[in-house]
Amino acid sequence: MSWIILIIAGCFESCFAFCLGKMKGVSGMEFYLWGAGFLVSLTLSMLLLAKAVQTLPIGTAYPVWTGIGAVGTVLLGILFFHEPASFWRLFFIVTLIISIIGLKMV
Repeated sequence: MSWIILIIAGCFESCFAFCLGKMKGVSGMEFYLWGAGFLVSLTLSMLLLAKAVQTLPIGTAYPVWTGIGAVGTVLLGILFFHEPASFWRLFFIVTLIISIIGLKMV
């Protein structure tokens, strides 16, 4: 169950980064709504991470959490912010995913 909580926490990490990206270039009420999404996502991500590390080793949980957030953020950037999907960028994302799986296995 802790691994599922950790995966959800990593997804919320990507969500708060997405909200930060959406806050760029907007103003008024839209800025504050994306800011509220950022704060909610940040809070949920941290609370779920804290819950997961009650049973998982911090040396494994934290890198997995940041890795999930990094992979998710890059994919969201490619899909929603039209960031480049170059060969090397995708190559290193794949190596990061392999590393995350490796940490879980050991």
